[in-house]
Amino acid sequence: MSNDVTLPAFNELGLPDFILSAIEYNTPSPIQAQTIPLLLEGHDLLGQAQTGTGKTAAFSLPLLARLDLSARLPQVLVLAPTRELAMQVAESVEKYGANMKGVKVANLYGGAEYRDQIRALRSGAQVVVGTPGRVMDHMRRGSLDLSGLQTLILDEADEMLRMGFIDDVEWILEQTPAERQVVLFSATMPEAIRRIAQRHLKEPKEVRIAAKARTADTVRQRVWMVAGLPKPEALTRILEAEAADGVIIFTRTKATSADLADFLNGRGFKASALHGDMAQQQREQAVERLKNGQLDILVATDVAARGLDVERISHVINYDPPHDSESYVHRIGRTGRAGRTGDAILFVGQREKRMLFNLERSTGQRIEPMELPKAEVINAKRSEKFKEQVIHALQARDLDLYEALLKELQAETDQEPLRIAAALAKMFQGNTPLWVEDVKVRAPRERGAREDFGSERPRRDARGEGRGESRGRSREPEAGMKRYRMPIGRSHGVKPANIVGAIANEANISSRNIGRIDIQQDFSTVDLPEGMPKAVFQALAKVRICGVPMSLTSSNFAGRAGNDEDGGRRPLRRRTSA
Repeated sequence: MSNDVTLPAFNELGLPDFILSAIEYNTPSPIQAQTIPLLLEGHDLLGQAQTGTGKTAAFSLPLLARLDLSARLPQVLVLAPTRELAMQVAESVEKYGANMKGVKVANLYGGAEYRDQIRALRSGAQVVVGTPGRVMDHMRRGSLDLSGLQTLILDEADEMLRMGFIDDVEWILEQTPAERQVVLFSATMPEAIRRIAQRHLKEPKEVRIAAKARTADTVRQRVWMVAGLPKPEALTRILEAEAADGVIIFTRTKATSADLADFLNGRGFKASALHGDMAQQQREQAVERLKNGQLDILVATDVAARGLDVERISHVINYDPPHDSESYVHRIGRTGRAGRTGDAILFVGQREKRMLFNLERSTGQRIEPMELPKAEVINAKRSEKFKEQVIHALQARDLDLYEALLKELQAETDQEPLRIAAALAKMFQGNTPLWVEDVKVRAPRERGAREDFGSERPRRDARGEGRGESRGRSREPEAGMKRYRMPIGRSHGVKPANIVGAIANEANISSRNIGRIDIQQDFSTVDLPEGMPKAVFQALAKVRICGVPMSLTSSNFAGRAGNDEDGGRRPLRRRTSA
């Protein structure tokens, strides 16, 4: 099927009234219109659709309609690649099931307390949403019983493949009842995903939303070619000039995320970082503050923002360019959803022009060039904002004291009242100029503006993933990195993608911050950032790779090749490629 169809209304798809009453809009998206009837009939399904097309509702609505609420055991299992997406799916399922008395949802992901998740399972959860690693842990512990499972959904299967979870997914599939419905959604269909579909799906129906719908028509896409101003300064001008509500700014690294959020707060914006070094509770609080208007801006890394859906997001700004077109689509899919309009702005340096061309070609849409707002626009907005602040202050009840002080000051200095008011305004403004000047754009530097956050670590491979073959042959960890050892090697069947996926998801460390991986016969080493919090090691202590506990220990590296923990030497080999 394609998306070139006339869409019916939700009440024409066969959904019961108690489900329809929880839906806030009348017309389904193409993926919903095509998928819901098939899942209600019990078919296995292979769906290909990009982010932001409404996949969660497409599988949640029909599967909730088929639940047996009298059965207090898992009937539906949804596997998601990241904790953020798992949380988002669980929240959506609860919303769609709001009018169903007795429906319970358990959310299983790494970095959270086992006892809370076990309690949710024991309470009789009919729907379980989780990441592959944590779901496997509960199955092995005996706290997750899938003997009564009716439906298994694999959400964003290609992302699970990229993060190295496909072996875990296959293990889970093999433990489920033979007679169950399997639903697989993926933005792309690499051969490995199709092989899984062939092995585990029975005569599946296929739904494909054409690639031309990858970036929504409701999102206006623009690009600023970095020149003339440092990126942070350019960003503040854009934020001041745009009629924005909620904003997500994407950065490559956690350090950039934190630094840029601090910078924006110093400029008077209400911003927060959102990255993997933050505790899960902190991240949830930041998202909730954005939802209720206490924050206007989240400065996020890709992994931390995965699955994020906040209705008031009007702008997505790619402060650092994405790795590829898929990442770009995922990023700008945070705005312009469910019929709303949105804006996406991309910062591109001179050496990244090829990347811009590739994005336009792969998405089939032109990204419009934009200029920085003119000084007169910024100055007019700043003047208006200043006046509004003064008018607001004039309404305060405790002005009498200040009036008396200023009368004394006027008598002592013999200054005009307006002159004294101007001095107070200057005190209020501080060292930041109230007005700006137009920028004279010179020929841009080869790397774009150098005054930037987040250049502390070079990319180590062509994709910047930090996990391909190391550039050069240095045997020491890079500056700012520390080497760790785990008792898992080639004899266990481990691959770099398994290690990256486990660390990225369970400890929520961005794959870009995972350094060199060296796989030996009976052990492996991995370079991770120095000074990681204790909580990260506690999370990793519970992680298994290829069935073996990770058991990270600090490597006894002292400038020698591949030193073992007991002091023996082993030759350092080039890392196995993913």
